[in-house]
Amino acid sequence: MLKGFPEVALRRFTIWWLVLPLTLALAAGAAAALAKERPTLLVMGDSLSAAYGIETDEGWVSLLEARLDGKARVINASISGETSAGGASRLPELLGQHTPDIVLLELGGNDGLRGLPPGQFEANLRRMIEASQQAQAEVLLLGIDIPPNYGRAYRDAFTGVFHRLAIDFDLSLVPFLLEGVALDETLMQSDGIHPTAAGQPIILDNVWPELKALMEENGTALAVQD
Repeated sequence: MLKGFPEVALRRFTIWWLVLPLTLALAAGAAAALAKERPTLLVMGDSLSAAYGIETDEGWVSLLEARLDGKARVINASISGETSAGGASRLPELLGQHTPDIVLLELGGNDGLRGLPPGQFEANLRRMIEASQQAQAEVLLLGIDIPPNYGRAYRDAFTGVFHRLAIDFDLSLVPFLLEGVALDETLMQSDGIHPTAAGQPIILDNVWPELKALMEENGTALAVQD
């Protein structure tokens, strides 16, 4: 017996010391289970999802994270100026790093603005969809359009890619990410391409119904305001 240490106290201390590792292990396991229950969302986009020209916390992805209020982990891997080729090259590493449950795919706009063949960016998106599905992730396609001066034929071919991919892979689709924003000058920055901070909540509202349905299908209870 330790000198000056009562026998009962010593016995209790010994029991506590033996039980402590088990308690810590159970706590760690519970934390890991909780983290696993929270789905991970990976946003692969360009400047429209990277909060170009505004504060990061004003962008629609940050607003999405706030709306989810801890019910999901949101990884925004969007880069301003990103093309579908760039996204396709980056995605495999990101899938391995974050193991997302849902990939929100918002790319192609920069391909269109550069006048690249729609078939080229369609092939890149197909690669990204296939890689995501092989990683057991759902995909939500976020469609985009390009300015009218590119001509009706090119625009139809461009937007047709998103609809075709949604059908071929049976994906959820937001037909036009900037619905209700793109044609309102008060919601667009001076370049006429990027939405202002005021337009970001509308973008989130465009995405939310399809995303919410996907998350609920995956077992996530969303007691959040629509």
